[in-house]
Amino acid sequence: MRVARVVAGLTAVITAVLGLSLATAGPAAAAESGTWVAYGNTNPITSSSSLWKCAGTKTVTTNVLAQVCAIRTQNGGGAYVQGAVIVRNNRSSLYSTTAFLSLSHTFGSLMGTWACPSSGVSANSWSVCFGRTLFSDMNVEAEGSIGTLELGRSPSV
Repeated sequence: MRVARVVAGLTAVITAVLGLSLATAGPAAAAESGTWVAYGNTNPITSSSSLWKCAGTKTVTTNVLAQVCAIRTQNGGGAYVQGAVIVRNNRSSLYSTTAFLSLSHTFGSLMGTWACPSSGVSANSWSVCFGRTLFSDMNVEAEGSIGTLELGRSPSV
């Protein structure tokens, strides 16, 4: 019991000294900035020489679709990986959204998280939120969301 009180006390002191707030820190609190890339009417998967493994497509709202993908580049012997959230806007007007993604080794170790700030996806076009390219010769999977909609987990690549 004494050990538990000491640990609890130390945790409170460390939290206060460092200014950490475990209760208010959301999942994107430590995320790096991701990068939006507009593809116009070109499918980002079929136009790429990289290997994309994606979770199923989800409907975000009427005429807006999204999916999360893990990507392995063919350059460098296939040892570079990246996560992405793909958004397809089939509307006749701009659609604005945020995206969040994480990339993990298949056995569970987190490699990184990325947040793409609110951006407009042009009418009848594709846009992709990319995380940073990382070195990994092990299988990886991506998880993501668009706005508040969870997109699930990609197959491993």
